[in-house]
Amino acid sequence: MNNTYRSKPIRQSVRHRLYASWLALLLLLALPAVVQAQFTFTNNNGTITITGYTGTNAAVTIPDTINGWRVTSIGDYAFYACSSLINVTIGTNLISIGDYAFESSGLTGVTIPDSITNLGDGAFEDCESLTTITIGNGVTSIGDDAFLDCFSLTAITVNTRNPAYCDVDGVLFNQSQTMLVAYPGGIAGAYTIPNGVTTIGDDAFGDTGLTSVTIPNSATSIGDYAFEGTGLASVTIPNSVTSLGDGVFYDCYSLTNVTIGSSVTTIGDYACEDCESLTSLTIGSSVVSIGDYAFGWCSSLTSVSIPKSVASLGDYAFESSGLTRVTIPNSVTNIGLGVFEDCESLTTVTIGNGVTSIGDTAFLFCISLTSVTIPNTVTNIGDSAFLDCRSLSGVTIPGGVTSIGEWAFYNCRSLASVTIPNSVTSIADYALSGCTNLTGVYFLGNAPSLGGTNVLRGATNTTIYYLPGMTGWPTPSWGVPEVLWNPQVQTSGATFGIRTNQFGFTITGSSGLVIVVEACTDPGNPIWLPVSTNTLTGGSAYFSDPQWTSYPGRFYRLRFQ
Repeated sequence: MNNTYRSKPIRQSVRHRLYASWLALLLLLALPAVVQAQFTFTNNNGTITITGYTGTNAAVTIPDTINGWRVTSIGDYAFYACSSLINVTIGTNLISIGDYAFESSGLTGVTIPDSITNLGDGAFEDCESLTTITIGNGVTSIGDDAFLDCFSLTAITVNTRNPAYCDVDGVLFNQSQTMLVAYPGGIAGAYTIPNGVTTIGDDAFGDTGLTSVTIPNSATSIGDYAFEGTGLASVTIPNSVTSLGDGVFYDCYSLTNVTIGSSVTTIGDYACEDCESLTSLTIGSSVVSIGDYAFGWCSSLTSVSIPKSVASLGDYAFESSGLTRVTIPNSVTNIGLGVFEDCESLTTVTIGNGVTSIGDTAFLFCISLTSVTIPNTVTNIGDSAFLDCRSLSGVTIPGGVTSIGEWAFYNCRSLASVTIPNSVTSIADYALSGCTNLTGVYFLGNAPSLGGTNVLRGATNTTIYYLPGMTGWPTPSWGVPEVLWNPQVQTSGATFGIRTNQFGFTITGSSGLVIVVEACTDPGNPIWLPVSTNTLTGGSAYFSDPQWTSYPGRFYRLRFQ
């Protein structure tokens, strides 16, 4: 009994110690991050990922093990913005460096050991003091922007046994040298890309000191943001290239001339956005699509020829550019959102007859726009499409349009008249508000439905004219006078014919109507020219043509002002 009694607490003590050790292990494995010395880290099934650095040392050695477990990874953002860190020794157990692991740190030189197989996106991005980097033979994957904005980097060196990558004069290529991966940010001046390169990688030259580049005829693809923020002044895309990625020349402030080869079919989003010195742009004859913001904010670009191959203009494609005139070819089917928004120098626009829709804000704030030709193929004019086009003096809505969007012609102060075809069934609120000089809105069909009571808000001098036999007229919803447009030429009586050696006739109709008399010489192939403008005072006005004897025949018609 005594032995049994004495042995019981001994067995319980051992059990408690084992339980405590097991519990401590569970707690260690369960914690998302454990702080040891100046590192934070996680344990992933027996391997350690360093997730952060809390120290201030200028030199740091990544240990091979922590608590007996192998350190295999440096996690995303682990040494982000460690500006005091200028030297790091990476342990030989590491196989992966995460996304943006050393971004914005103060590193001056880095050697990637052979054990590392992966460099994450932006691994050394913004390391402005980094001058050299040596990549071991184990690296087979390098993420996007790995060395972006390393402005002091003058050489990228790759172990000659690396199966995936190599370097040529400090420039990083894939092993077969068909893809240029990264150009050191600290090398300025001109560069000739070797013949045989087919792909210029994403951000390959981004934010470097490059001022001139020769692209070989072997190149077929230029990646996203490949030349972003460089000092290029001129560039020619060879005919071999078929695709330009997003932001290829984004923020190239010195770029004055771009020639896009005839094999390119797609110009990516933001391709030349913010190229404020760009004055000359040649778009190849095979381009089908121009991406969103492609030439936005190119304030020095005053003219562009859009080739007949283009079917799609992306949203804000030429926003805030310096264009003065533009012709949209028949191949384009849609003018997207804000394509020419804020083009303050744009005076004349001709829209091809393939376009079916004018998108919202397409010509918003084009304050110099005086003339626009809208084809009959257009069925929709979007919200704010011509908002604040304050120089636009006249517009004819084509017969295919069924709806006019909200604020479509808001504050078009020079607009004197608008003709609305019988196809229009709805007009959104504020569509013609703020048109202070608008005197006549001429409707060819039934009264359309209104999106509100402010369609003509502020257009206090306006009169609505509608045709005989059309339904829904008059209606008080417009808040302006509505007059029946019913002029007739009186072909009998003493006023019809030649009087005082001039041909003339009397026009009758609703008092106050303003009638434009036009004439042509060949009704089979008519070119109608205005002869005079007449206001019906007391319901009539007399028209005479002093030039009638100058033509073998003369035909006349009446139209709105």
